[in-house]
Amino acid sequence: MNELLKRIESDPKVMVGKPVIRGTRITVEHIMNELAAGMSAAEIVSQYHPRLSEEDVRAACAYASALLSGERIFPVAAE
Repeated sequence: MNELLKRIESDPKVMVGKPVIRGTRITVEHIMNELAAGMSAAEIVSQYHPRLSEEDVRAACAYASALLSGERIFPVAAE
């Protein structure tokens, strides 16, 4: 997974610092929104070819997963 995460960069000069696929202006957020809307990785790649690869889509998913793995959840007791 660490190799995938190397494909993600965050630079305040690019997309206001949002995480993007290295060397592009394609944000992790945009890729995740497209996946959530029902697009397949292949469809997303074809939309942005040649700047984006399926490995980049997997990198976006790995980044989102890593971000969520550090999230702390505080369950609320049911009444």
